[in-house]
Amino acid sequence: MKATLDSIFAVAFGIELDSMSGSNEEGKIFSDAFDKASAITTWRYVDIFWKIKRALNIGSEAKLKEYIRTVDVFVYKLIQRKTEQMSKPEADLSRKKEDILSRLLQITGTNPKFLRDIILSFIIAGKDTTATTLSWFIYVICKYPYVQKKIAQEIKESVTEEENATDITNVAANLSEEALEKMHYLHAALTETLRLYPAVPADPKICFSDDTLPDGFSVNKGDTVTYLPYAMGRMKFIWGDDAVEYKPERWLDSDGLFRPKNPFKFTAFQAGPRICLGKEFAYRQMKIFSAVLLRYFVFKLSDDKKTVNYKTMINLHIDGGLHVRVFHR
Repeated sequence: MKATLDSIFAVAFGIELDSMSGSNEEGKIFSDAFDKASAITTWRYVDIFWKIKRALNIGSEAKLKEYIRTVDVFVYKLIQRKTEQMSKPEADLSRKKEDILSRLLQITGTNPKFLRDIILSFIIAGKDTTATTLSWFIYVICKYPYVQKKIAQEIKESVTEEENATDITNVAANLSEEALEKMHYLHAALTETLRLYPAVPADPKICFSDDTLPDGFSVNKGDTVTYLPYAMGRMKFIWGDDAVEYKPERWLDSDGLFRPKNPFKFTAFQAGPRICLGKEFAYRQMKIFSAVLLRYFVFKLSDDKKTVNYKTMINLHIDGGLHVRVFHR
């Protein structure tokens, strides 16, 4: 979670949050408030009294308001800092224009609320989704050691001798695009993880107008229609009799090359005009993490018999985190 938060802040906002080292106290407070706000928002689906709590400013809704205030303070300060950087002479900005926030400031000016919404959208879309998928990925490769071994071998064969150095930081910095493209089995293993453990297990949509669904069911303006990637990924009539089995091979052709499925069948990234804009970025990020970690380390569950449970949030989190033992390969 800390790693993906740092990553999205660096790429999208040009900010070194450095929450991995714990040196940024502001970032730590923001991340904690953001996670708790996300959890409380999700509970609104089952809490029939949430509107009353909000009106009276009590209970979970009072806490939510406090967490949102913390998030806003952090984000608005970030926008102000970036705006001040953008007002400096051109020479000072030569290295700071590549992030998304800088580009938005150049185009749209400094509407703080608009920028706040954009920033939070990027964090929601890019932090928890990747982090939870990587957590479930580590879980399944612990459950299926042969998959872990096969991925590690593919990684070793895909990187060049120069990239295959002993210094992990150096390897991470120099992992080439070409090497990542060769990792078809890793790509399949990550995709199979998303099929069984989609980052967004239930995806609600609100009808903008009256309509009729393909099966003849009528919906009205304002109705909420939710589809369930989690359930769809386990349906036998969609994926076959082995639907509940973890099999990366189902994504590979006879030559061992990755072959994507129809996005209306594999809905982890949605489909059609609303397909996830960050899909390729997410895959690249997850493959880099996985390639570096599995090239040098072996993962095993701390307790094979312990049941791994879900935590109710917008994303499919592991309740209490995933406890593993890590060994040098």
